[in-house]
Amino acid sequence: MAGVCTENNQAPNKLAFNLEVPFPSECLASIALNSLAPDREPRRGGITKELLVTGSVLTARWTADEARVLRVSVGSFLDHLSLVLETMEAFGPPAEQ
Repeated sequence: MAGVCTENNQAPNKLAFNLEVPFPSECLASIALNSLAPDREPRRGGITKELLVTGSVLTARWTADEARVLRVSVGSFLDHLSLVLETMEAFGPPAEQ
């Protein structure tokens, strides 16, 4: 949820957004992470994004100086995540090795 961060976890007056996406397996969460991680933020200043996998949950965390920049970054990420999920659904689970 977006909101003004407290002094406990971020700098004052920064906006933050956290998103947790559960997957059926840790393998699928890792595939999603590897598919989404190469996308760097187009603007170096004013926003940071962190992606990580814990178990079968992909977590994305943003902090930003401006609501507009945060909205654009999250929207772009959701578009890419949607494409990753559609691709996973179309091709099925990874083959066993």
